[in-house]
Amino acid sequence: MKKRILPVATVAIAAVALAGCSNGSGSTGGSGGGDTIDTLTIMAPYLSTAAPAADNDVELALEDVVGAKLDITWVPNASYGDKTNITLAGDDIPHVMVIGAKTASFVKNAEAGGFWDLTDKLDDYEYLKTTFPEVEKASSVNGSVYGIFRMRDTMRTSVTIRTDWLENLGLDMPETTEDLYNVAKAFTEQDPDGNGQDDTYGIAIPKWPGGIGTNSPFDAIETWYGSGNRYTERDGELVAAFDTDEWLDAVDFEKDLVDSGYINSDFATLDPTKWNEPFLNGQAGIIIDTYSRSGQITGLMKELDPDNWADKVDFTGNLAGPDGVMRALPTTGYSGFLAIPKAKVQTEEQLDQVLTILNKMNSPEAGPIINNGIEGVHYTLEDGLAVGITDVSEDESNASKSIAQLGMNVQGGLGLDAKQPTEIEQERWDKRQKLEESDYANAVIDPTAPYVSDTYVAKGAQIDLIVGDARLKYLAGQISKDDLISEIARWHAEGGDAILEELNTLAAADK
Repeated sequence: MKKRILPVATVAIAAVALAGCSNGSGSTGGSGGGDTIDTLTIMAPYLSTAAPAADNDVELALEDVVGAKLDITWVPNASYGDKTNITLAGDDIPHVMVIGAKTASFVKNAEAGGFWDLTDKLDDYEYLKTTFPEVEKASSVNGSVYGIFRMRDTMRTSVTIRTDWLENLGLDMPETTEDLYNVAKAFTEQDPDGNGQDDTYGIAIPKWPGGIGTNSPFDAIETWYGSGNRYTERDGELVAAFDTDEWLDAVDFEKDLVDSGYINSDFATLDPTKWNEPFLNGQAGIIIDTYSRSGQITGLMKELDPDNWADKVDFTGNLAGPDGVMRALPTTGYSGFLAIPKAKVQTEEQLDQVLTILNKMNSPEAGPIINNGIEGVHYTLEDGLAVGITDVSEDESNASKSIAQLGMNVQGGLGLDAKQPTEIEQERWDKRQKLEESDYANAVIDPTAPYVSDTYVAKGAQIDLIVGDARLKYLAGQISKDDLISEIARWHAEGGDAILEELNTLAAADK
């Protein structure tokens, strides 16, 4: 009888599900019986050019704070997913693994009992009890928390504007979608740069990768209109955002902008790497994207016009919809999580030891080490703000960037805020923080974020392109409104109905 060879992911599920059958490697930081864990083993990715040196200064400083030795296996980010599956299929499993996403293999491992369910445990630890329960919920697998999420900016959506054009035309920063339309119209038709030429337009949008619900400028407008965020709830049922009247109204609004020439005609083909160029060279006056892009554009404008850049570019946050209601488009708020395999951590006592160490890693004392590095090596302090040191060695830089992959920040950012280069940039940084906070109070959370639909895993990204492509074709005038609605119906027929049924079943079970 021939032996059947299982795929790596399948082997991983089988191996991890046998929690308690393998002690892993070494007895230091033990995994059997009641051994004390004095060395915490961790597997994490690194994104820098090289892995940190063993026992680097940042790691040693973190060890001093948490009171335990850290034995970290660093894996190149490009091969981290494969390494995760291989590790779980072997017998050298660490106490803690950084998990980059809710992949199919991780979900199967977790639901097969391969990782500790932390749902009712984290609140018992002072610094692991999150102040962002909605993000923790989003990071869960069908409502069960299998890891401590790694916090990221919860709100990034921003509108960047040529403020010199606003000034020239006597206009204010837009606050609503109606304002956005009027400013885009004026930037196109009223010669905002005063050169006497018909050579400007309102909003620059590039070719957008992926399908629907990928935080594109169009997705932002549709959320502002009240369609929801990828999905929404209507009459007690989860529905796709594009099944709502508000989504169709928003797309008509977008088509009006396109047909009127207020959006670049090559919005479906403009190279995303050249997105900034129309704004910087005086063709376009508005970009709907993120605060990061706004900062990038500001830096480039500063290089182009060192004396007048501050008068040429500024930003605002999300815009209120046509009914005057603010509905802000957030991120998921996290990027992966730290999970604890049961094959290595086999008892409640050991779990408590691991969580106690992770609790200290998320403390205010550890926060600056993980997020900023070491004072005097990576930064200096001025007025309580961190000023980066530029001549940091490659080894020290790699160490600081890599240790940051262990940052959880589940109670908000624990790092020191960076001091901005100029007073105006500091004012704008402070403005950004206030906008993010106020917008997040009106965030439209994706209600399906915790739930893993098997059909979506199998074909969701593929069929989402049906609607994404149809939206582009409708905006470009290549298909009619009826054709767009027919394509939405095709999404339902080719797997969308099954996705919605699974999501509603999972949501009902989680109530």
